[in-house]
Amino acid sequence: MTGDAEGHNTDGNEAPRTVTASRRVQAPASLVFELIADPAQQPRWDGNANLAEAPGGQRVRAVGDVFTMTLTRGGGVRENHVVEFEESRLLAWMPSEVGKPRPGHLWRWQLRPQPDGTTVVTHTYDWSNLTDVNRVERARATT
Repeated sequence: MTGDAEGHNTDGNEAPRTVTASRRVQAPASLVFELIADPAQQPRWDGNANLAEAPGGQRVRAVGDVFTMTLTRGGGVRENHVVEFEESRLLAWMPSEVGKPRPGHLWRWQLRPQPDGTTVVTHTYDWSNLTDVNRVERARATT
């Protein structure tokens, strides 16, 4: 397994507002994508222990899809609005509280199949458009 991480969009006085990490995994892109595109699977591999559960039957298939996720902290539920999608290659969503406007942060997964059957997975957390000042400190802690 190999990997790297980098940050962008900072003025030098604060944490980056876009953080990207890449890692090569020993699995084909189609398999990795299924774990990302099925929200019910995400709590199994969430590295932040932030995701508690998601109802089954929410497999993402297109831009405009919305899936829900229950968080571990406080049990709050979030709607996740899919804004980028390419089957087995790209999935990005913007979370919001149920029924409320999106505050402006984005989670993106990009998959690059490799000739040897592995996949380079790139995960991006982008909060450069975050408009909710109450969320800024938590976003900084995430990066």
